[in-house]
Amino acid sequence: MKIYAPEYYNKFKCIADNCKHSCCIGWEIDIDTETLTKYDNLTCEYANVIKDTIQKDDVSHFRLSENKRCPHLDDKGLCEIIKRIGEDHLCDICREHPRYYNYTNLGKEVGIGMSCEAACALILSSDNFDKIIEIGETKGEIFASEYDAIKARDTIFRILQDEEMQIDFKVEMIYDYFDVFLYRYYFPDITSKLEYMENSHKELILSADTLFWNNELSDELTRILAYYVYRHCSEANDFDEFFVSLSFAIFCTGLISSISDKNSIHDIARIVSEEIEYSEENTELIKSSFYIEDDFFVEGV
Repeated sequence: MKIYAPEYYNKFKCIADNCKHSCCIGWEIDIDTETLTKYDNLTCEYANVIKDTIQKDDVSHFRLSENKRCPHLDDKGLCEIIKRIGEDHLCDICREHPRYYNYTNLGKEVGIGMSCEAACALILSSDNFDKIIEIGETKGEIFASEYDAIKARDTIFRILQDEEMQIDFKVEMIYDYFDVFLYRYYFPDITSKLEYMENSHKELILSADTLFWNNELSDELTRILAYYVYRHCSEANDFDEFFVSLSFAIFCTGLISSISDKNSIHDIARIVSEEIEYSEENTELIKSSFYIEDDFFVEGV
């Protein structure tokens, strides 16, 4: 089975100690079974430090420090495990972040998540978001769905690549193509029900009320919407699933549009991704707010 990725994917590189929003701070870091066994069998000088920081619950994880830092993050923002025993001793979540994987009618697709500062900057600066390239192969077979989500995705990408249109008209075109009703979101109906990691993020997101497409940010918002569509719509097995995921993609992009300007859009895009997209509960709550009835897109809140 072939592996595909956006053309910009190969340009991604972790910026490590130059990152202002480290993924090693504020997140519970789960340890996969294979890596846990590897840690249990360690005999090197740093072995006891690693073992002493592991909390073995239903899902084993590193016990964070009082300021929610990974116990293996040094004062310069570098990983002691990498420094002392090598990157091959990282657990899956540390080695893979911010990568995500989907299985589609093409094969296996990989991308980088916008909650990562470096990934967000790359996504918002890449014009060729519609160029999906082959980057390798892996074991496994394609289980093709009768519904062609990739064809539907390509239709959206063609609309988004039209340089003659601003983001507001592009979204209207997407809705028109999928024969649905466009309405103005009242965000607090949904965002007030979400769970938040940081109060400052909650205040920021709740500051958005009705949907506003900021055409001054049309290029950035186009790339953001393309990212959400690629990540969330590509695995859809039927039209209903595709449309709910498309609604989620437009909701998140519209939320970012409604509270951003040229100076803040990178930070806000990262925060929205971190608070919504990286919470299964928040993602499912938003998706459950949309359903299809009598061929119209309606509000389920």
